[in-house]
Amino acid sequence: MEYVIRNAKKEDMAQVLALVQELADFEKEPEAVVISKEDLEKDGFGEQKQFHCFVAEVNDEIVGIALVYPRYSTWKGPAIHLEDLIVSERMRGSGLGTALLDEVIKYGHDLGVRRICWEVLDWNEPAIEFYEKKGAKVLRDWDVVQMDERGIKNYINSLN
Repeated sequence: MEYVIRNAKKEDMAQVLALVQELADFEKEPEAVVISKEDLEKDGFGEQKQFHCFVAEVNDEIVGIALVYPRYSTWKGPAIHLEDLIVSERMRGSGLGTALLDEVIKYGHDLGVRRICWEVLDWNEPAIEFYEKKGAKVLRDWDVVQMDERGIKNYINSLN
């Protein structure tokens, strides 16, 4: 199979969003995606670029993405966060996940980061095995903490 891994372009964002939705469906949260194509275009290609995205293309169709953004570790220094590495279900097992991860690791190395981090659902054993085979450590003793939009508003309101 011939494929191309490249930096995403603004005009790719509709296909990127479709893959994000496919992942949400796979993770049993189909209603969780509230971002739009326009949000992705603005946030990834506007004045204040919020992320960098790689795409995997087969026959001019985007069938995978890896989306990263900068972070800073108070212990390690510069880092990047891999928000999502998505390969369309029909293309899994084709090597595209490895090719996308390769690009992320090279990108982080070229930036001089000291850590690349991401999350994986504890029930997604194929993904966990994939990452561990690549040399990543899955930190099972850490819990992800998030505050959603409603939580933020409630917190702000409690300050008044």
